[in-house]
Amino acid sequence: MARVYLFKGFERFWHWSQAALIIFMLLTGFEVHGTYTVFGFENAVNYHTIAAWTLVGLWVFAIFWHLTTGEWRQYIPTTQKIVAVANFYSSGIFKGEPHPFKPSLARKHNPLQLLTYLGVLTLLSPLLWITGWLYLFYADWAAWGLGGLSLMWVATGHTIGAFLMLAFLISHLYLATTGHTATAHIKSMITGWEDNDDAHEAKHV
Repeated sequence: MARVYLFKGFERFWHWSQAALIIFMLLTGFEVHGTYTVFGFENAVNYHTIAAWTLVGLWVFAIFWHLTTGEWRQYIPTTQKIVAVANFYSSGIFKGEPHPFKPSLARKHNPLQLLTYLGVLTLLSPLLWITGWLYLFYADWAAWGLGGLSLMWVATGHTIGAFLMLAFLISHLYLATTGHTATAHIKSMITGWEDNDDAHEAKHV
């Protein structure tokens, strides 16, 4: 097995910090929704708001880092090998077939991952952020000329976004166990190193 250093320190920090904040926001958000009681309603609202603004700050740094390092190119969608990857996840994985995509310094994410991340960035995240900010600044709607906006629809949209984010998180956790060992992908996001069968491909693909 060859090894390639895929994930830099900031990428790993950003990944785990973002994951922790999203999980915490789901926990507090569902409590605000009335699903259960852990912190108490008022505390859950305050914690949820603090976590949201912390995530905004993290994203600002992450966007700056991706733009200045050129790592934003990692998220450009591609259809190359997309059918092969889809076939692998739908059937090949259950037959013990090798993954058709090998991560490299030039392309860290497979085409299905890229499409998923694109959907999260362009559809799911805007839904959560827009409805969340509207919810937070409800008292200012009239001054903003949004007095006719329905709070129920805003709340419903935010809840739908939360369930979609939960579904993404569950699927992400499952796919993280589908490497050559159940913990291989998780270890790579901790250490930065990814095991690869082909050292040449890892460097040049």
